[in-house]
Amino acid sequence: MTAPLDVSGSAAEAHPESVLKGAGKAIQGRSLTRIAWMRLRRDKVALGGGVVVLLLILVAIFSTPIISLFGHPPLEFHQDQIDPNTLLPAGDFGGMGSEYLLGVEPVNGRDIFSRIVAGAWISLLIGFLATMVSVIIGTVMGVVAGYFGGWVDQVIGRIMDVFLAFPLLVFAIALVGVMPNEGFGLQGDGLRIAMLIFIIGFFSWPSIGRIVRGQTLSLREREFVDAARSLGARHGYILFREVLPNLIAPILVYATLLIPTNILFEAALSFLGVGINPPTPTWGGMLSEAVRFYTLPHFVLFPGLAIFITVLAFNLFGDGLRDAFDPRAH
Repeated sequence: MTAPLDVSGSAAEAHPESVLKGAGKAIQGRSLTRIAWMRLRRDKVALGGGVVVLLLILVAIFSTPIISLFGHPPLEFHQDQIDPNTLLPAGDFGGMGSEYLLGVEPVNGRDIFSRIVAGAWISLLIGFLATMVSVIIGTVMGVVAGYFGGWVDQVIGRIMDVFLAFPLLVFAIALVGVMPNEGFGLQGDGLRIAMLIFIIGFFSWPSIGRIVRGQTLSLREREFVDAARSLGARHGYILFREVLPNLIAPILVYATLLIPTNILFEAALSFLGVGINPPTPTWGGMLSEAVRFYTLPHFVLFPGLAIFITVLAFNLFGDGLRDAFDPRAH
């Protein structure tokens, strides 16, 4: 017969921390943001897209010093680089070399590298600001419709249907095409950029508005919202302190996916000749001019590649964010 186990003394009085000493670090709570970041770090493709997005933003911000270091002014003609008989670049591969990294344009000899770098800030500026307008309007309308429901939801829903059925491209072509060169205290390219931001952003909000509405319909039935109501919280407190903080993740993800769509729309308008007026460099405008010189692939390739890389990087990064913030994806 064995003796009973003695649990008296220091062993019985030992604290859990001393018992677990040496078993590893203490368990810590993790926020949704930290968990999402851990998931995002494991997604190498999304991180690659994020790095490219960051580089594009830096190129747009520092476009002027980059052009001064590696290129020539984007509006400067270089007739010495053009063959006077054919009006095509005189050098091989469209005039590419150490002085002109991506060659020169036919007829006028403008530096393609400088024009692509200079066009980056216009595309990203319109893409980001138009997305900001869409996010603000769509979030406000979606939260109001989803939270209050009833006739408010019905009215906002019908407004969304009207905007979604609106022929945006035709309207943008008609409006920008007849826009004067001066108005609202702006003129020239500044007025064009402001108008494009307004058109793209104002007519794109129903897409994010529907997503926010659906998320709000789910959140308003959650226990923490019911608890806030039972404590006498007003609608404003519930919307700004309980509902909106839980909408940040889906709004951020959709905004990241909406930016490349707006960049493509701006490029399409510039390609059709109703975007930014030439000779201001834009990627879509460069593609429009390159159509006349289809026998020179480099003239079409580089602006098209700039649009492709930008849209692909944003899409990859946006998909990674969506997977990181969605617990059901893992």
